[in-house]
Amino acid sequence: MKKVLLSTVLVTILSLSFTSCRDSKKAESAEEAMHESAEEAGNAIEDAANATGEAIEDTTNAAGEAIENAADSTEEAVENAANATGDAIDDAVDATGDAIENAADATENAIEDTSDKVKKELN
Repeated sequence: MKKVLLSTVLVTILSLSFTSCRDSKKAESAEEAMHESAEEAGNAIEDAANATGEAIEDTTNAAGEAIENAADSTEEAVENAANATGDAIDDAVDATGDAIENAADATENAIEDTSDKVKKELN
C-alpha cells in the first residue's frame, strides 16, 4: 500500500514538473533530440541491413563452397568406383583366362593319358 501511495505521489510530482517547464528553448532542444534520435535510428537500421546483407552473402558463399566440395567428393567417389570396377573386371578376365588354360591343359593331359593306355592295350 505504501508503494502505491509513493508511486502516485512521484507520478504527480513528475507530471507537474513537466507541465510547468514548457519553455520554447526546451521544445527546440527536444525537437533536435528527436531529429538526432531519428537519424541515429536510421543509421542503426542501415548498419543492421548492411550486416544482414553481409551475413547472407557469407552464408551463400559457404553454401556454394559446400556444394562444390560435395560435387568434387562425389566425382572422386564415382571415379574410384569406376577404377575399382575396371580392376575387378580385369582380374576376373585374367582369372577366367587362367582357368581356361588350366582346363585345356588338364583335358590335353587326360587325352594323352587315355591315348597312351589305349595304345598299351592294343599292343
